[in-house]
Amino acid sequence: MKNIAIIPARSGSKGLPNKNIRIIEGKPLIAYSIEAAVESGMFDVVHVSTDSEQYAEISREYGADVPFLRSEELATDTASTWDAVREAIKKYRQLGYCFETVMLLQPTTPLRTAADILEAFELKQDKKATSIISVCEVDHSPLWCDNIPKDGNMAGFGTRELSWVTRQDLKQFYRVNGAIYLMDVARIMLEDDNHIYDDNCYALFMDRKKSIDIDSEDDIGIVEYYIKQRNRTL
Repeated sequence: MKNIAIIPARSGSKGLPNKNIRIIEGKPLIAYSIEAAVESGMFDVVHVSTDSEQYAEISREYGADVPFLRSEELATDTASTWDAVREAIKKYRQLGYCFETVMLLQPTTPLRTAADILEAFELKQDKKATSIISVCEVDHSPLWCDNIPKDGNMAGFGTRELSWVTRQDLKQFYRVNGAIYLMDVARIMLEDDNHIYDDNCYALFMDRKKSIDIDSEDDIGIVEYYIKQRNRTL
């Protein structure tokens, strides 16, 4: 089976400019996802989908294959990541490469490891799944949340039935953490992103510590802390 890892890393980031190549503990952010993919040994190609030659050159230094850049059309704030994935697969087909599975690895979730990638492939095989998507527990149950009007009045906030329910007695909720999306290429090429979560899609449960998605300076500080902790144990 031929597998490709695709790491989406366009250069335009308004919140944290150039965050995908921000140096974190001595490496550009994107390097952590590239190295995890390479270390797993599961991929025939580890590709970085980017519109920037600078990003492409940095990615190549850490072992990624970047024979082409992402089109300008798919490098905007509103462009779909899955469209960029499909574009990369189509361009590789033109180069003579055909893949059966694709794993999307967002560079902003850098604490995912090669072991997590291997676990995703094992789960896909065990479940005979079309897709595997990583999730983590949410910090607080959304059942304790409600809307509040502009004047701040909390009359009727929440539901009476859940007012005194303890956290341990509530159902556990999960969120997609953005670390791993493993799918059959045939499935993603259907261009139907709205039905990814079908009967053949299964969750890969990950620790919240590995699920931090970098979107602010605070997130970078947290990620740096965990990388330092991890490096001390190696």
